[in-house]
Amino acid sequence: FDFDGTLIDSAPDLHASVNILLMRHGLRPLSLPDVVSMIGNGVKKLVERAFIAVGQPLETDELEREYEAMIGIYADHLTVHTVLMPGVREVLDELRAKDILMAVVTNKPQMPTEAILDHFGLSSVLGAAIGGDAGVEKKPAPGIVFAALERLGVALEDAVMVGDSLADVGCARAAGIPVVAVRGGYTSVPVDEIGADVVIGSLADLPATLAAMRPA
Repeated sequence: FDFDGTLIDSAPDLHASVNILLMRHGLRPLSLPDVVSMIGNGVKKLVERAFIAVGQPLETDELEREYEAMIGIYADHLTVHTVLMPGVREVLDELRAKDILMAVVTNKPQMPTEAILDHFGLSSVLGAAIGGDAGVEKKPAPGIVFAALERLGVALEDAVMVGDSLADVGCARAAGIPVVAVRGGYTSVPVDEIGADVVIGSLADLPATLAAMRPA
């Protein structure tokens, strides 16, 4: 699973954190839809896009500094407004009951990923959570999927990616696995146009979809 926009609705906390960062520099705040359109390639890319959006693009050293500042701000806002996407807990429990092994692969850094999973009691349901700073290339590169499958002990031909964005589809394609896209996430491109094998209305549709995709 992708994390942000697929399992959790973290946009409100990311939005608040980005605006705190911008306002520290006397810059105008961004709207929630603006920030949602910037999510998907990691926190550093979010910071880079935010400063470009307000007309203050950052040099490399400035970006590193503001990224570190953003991580500090976000650490205090991980679960203030963040909630699970509809049906997540029920679907994960159902899949686990069917002995389906699951992992999170996300461009979000490891620490906030684990903290949020712990907060919602999902860590025990997942066999692995691989963050964007875990030492493998971020999505859409496939390494993060390979790392998760190795941790799970699952063969590539038995894997399916579930996400909401072009980065997720690109990652799955690069890894050579099927991909299911869920509506209602953080894609800046219409979900029907991101190239997924299947598009579902919500995670509640996932168990039946996986059953239909499974070879007879």
